[in-house]
Amino acid sequence: MPAWICRTCAVQQPDTPQPPRDCPICDDERQYVGWGGQQWTTMAEMARDHAVVVREEEPDLTGIGVEPAFAIGQRALLVRTPHGNVLWDCVPLLDEAARARITDLGGIDAICMSHPHFYAAHVDFADAFDARVFIPRADQEWIQRPSPRIELFDDDAEPVPGVTLARIGGHFDGAAVLHWPAGSGGRGALLTGDTITVVPDRGWVSFMWSYPNHIPLDEATVLEIARRAERFTFDRVYGGWWGRVVVADGAAAVRRSADRYVARLRGQRP
Repeated sequence: MPAWICRTCAVQQPDTPQPPRDCPICDDERQYVGWGGQQWTTMAEMARDHAVVVREEEPDLTGIGVEPAFAIGQRALLVRTPHGNVLWDCVPLLDEAARARITDLGGIDAICMSHPHFYAAHVDFADAFDARVFIPRADQEWIQRPSPRIELFDDDAEPVPGVTLARIGGHFDGAAVLHWPAGSGGRGALLTGDTITVVPDRGWVSFMWSYPNHIPLDEATVLEIARRAERFTFDRVYGGWWGRVVVADGAAAVRRSADRYVARLRGQRP
């Protein structure tokens, strides 16, 4: 039985003979059902005209994406450490070329994701590499494809020694970031997906309840996200798409972006 993949959000559903009627991820107000109605595919079908792309982002950090872009179009990140590798976020396709390349890079020991929109085919990746999957208890209801590999956590987890997975909320109650102290030449990197999104003006980030539907977050939540991020030392911020990277002074970018966001909520102009 295939594990059906939603064509709008790319999140995989349980293995069933027929596709589900609805996608709970897309029925939520933070996402949307495609204009043509609910549509499904499978990994085998995707592989006919899509391929996984693997590119180095910086030493010991590898981007993993799908081309041509599919659904939300995010790319995942493979963090390599002496104590094991962590896949941050996920994509809906794992082909043989990508499987071999990831194996050459040391495989995957743990999978962590920023929020449910980027869950994609994480169970298939976990099964392929015998990896643990960490999901915040606050987002347990959004798990679409259950697996015994999934481990729930409350606020913090350490998927491999020296790397911290932290729930900071906002976009989803369980929205999380991954702190990689060795990133950016030892100055630290924060991997954020859409929890803290890197905007096209890459000196800034932003925060939203719904990105496609443009629903903002409230002042208190934005300030709390910034406060929780401040516990980490980091120079670089990696968002959820190719090129969406704050390349330097990332911690200051998060703070000034939160301050700007709140100022605009209050009706204040620069």
